[in-house]
Amino acid sequence: MLAALAVRAVAGEPAFSDPAPPAVAAGPAATAAVPAANPEVVFRAPPRPLAPGARIADWPHFLGPAHNQTSAETGLRADFPPGGPALVWAMPKGEGYAAPVVAGERLVLFHRVGGEEVAECLHALDGRRFWRVAYPTTYRDRYGYNPGPRASPAISGGRVFTLGAEGRLQCVDLASGRVEWRRDLHAEFRVPRNFFGVGASPLVVGDVVIVQLGAPGGPGVAAFEVATGRLRWGAEREWGPSYATPVPATWGGQPRVLVFAGGESRPPTGGLLVLDPATGAVDARFPWRGTRYESVNAAAPVVLPEGVFISECYGSGGALVAPAPGRGAAAVWTNPTFGVHFMSAVRLGDLLYGVAGHGPQDAEFVAVEVATGREVWREQPLWTETVAEPRGPREIRTGLFRASLLVVDGQVLALGEFGHLARLEVSRAGLRVRERAWLFAATETWTPPVLSRGLLYICQNTRDAVAGTPPRLLCYDLRGD
Repeated sequence: MLAALAVRAVAGEPAFSDPAPPAVAAGPAATAAVPAANPEVVFRAPPRPLAPGARIADWPHFLGPAHNQTSAETGLRADFPPGGPALVWAMPKGEGYAAPVVAGERLVLFHRVGGEEVAECLHALDGRRFWRVAYPTTYRDRYGYNPGPRASPAISGGRVFTLGAEGRLQCVDLASGRVEWRRDLHAEFRVPRNFFGVGASPLVVGDVVIVQLGAPGGPGVAAFEVATGRLRWGAEREWGPSYATPVPATWGGQPRVLVFAGGESRPPTGGLLVLDPATGAVDARFPWRGTRYESVNAAAPVVLPEGVFISECYGSGGALVAPAPGRGAAAVWTNPTFGVHFMSAVRLGDLLYGVAGHGPQDAEFVAVEVATGREVWREQPLWTETVAEPRGPREIRTGLFRASLLVVDGQVLALGEFGHLARLEVSRAGLRVRERAWLFAATETWTPPVLSRGLLYICQNTRDAVAGTPPRLLCYDLRGD
């Protein structure tokens, strides 16, 4: 193991040290893997050809290419076929809530299988396997939730980065599956376990990968060199790590990284940090956190031309924050009733749409004006489903509840937490469920959907209570004519 390295101080603070710079894989570049048959995959039918002139894109990191759960793809179906979108392929998945990521023909899934955290690279069109990388884990959730990874991988520059529930950060060559470097951040930096393990996904900016670290006394945020895994800089000593993934932004005309910090602490502290990705210098701090001890900041900041929207559901609600004169940040408006839990709000036109509320029963769709924060409407779409049971059919009242939203082609797709996929029409006039499909009857559908090249990837995180299917990664065809 290499000796600890001192890292240059920022903003006049003492330098943080790198306690254990990792060894880097040596030797010539590894040979690119070719896809092999994957016996775990059930292949239904190939997707339709892309529509002429369709606009397509990768989905290389959490929340998509623009970091805002919005897709610029076109050439999609205008409606669902009877029975819902066509299933292209499905594969049993292990435990975890991490969303897959896609670059070209390669999809990377990060999940837990037995006692291992596993990253595997699959062919996005048919599920064939390029490579599989695994290491042991003993993580157990203190509240009894799923013990798999929470953080989605990030693909950049031919590398894929994963961050496990216990704080293991690794860099893998996307083409070959060779592990370039790996480090145990929580052991190295003596980071205590947060409420639900590590949940914020890594963010790659230039030649560094940025993570919420939360080391006692700092760094709270750290940047590691993508090529070597060495600590480039550390920042923040007071606010601990949250479950909100950092996002890039332009702040005051300069490239910056926004971190919505705030995890386990007494008293609860946290808020928006504005960091220089080159040095880690903190440009601005905006405190924003619920007052309960077991509160967390979990929804990624939403970058808008008017400012940055941040929100939490434990008391403070939502706020639009913008640069203040000098080095600071100020609220453009606040709305204490627009409290988004972990499902990011999305923008369409001059309104922000999000699901406010902590749990299923109080989760309501809310629309607010971007300019003022004024609530325009609040609705909770519900309907009746018929479930087949041994004693005969039974009707249940259900809905989308804590749904993940995806804006595409001027519409909103909503993935409900009990397995419903709905196409919504939203405007100042209100919300209408234009169509819906019940993909599976499973709980904890909290992983946001992923769209790339007209294919929609959805994680079923628990067993289907009706059909009995195990947790799966599902690929659906949304391609139009």
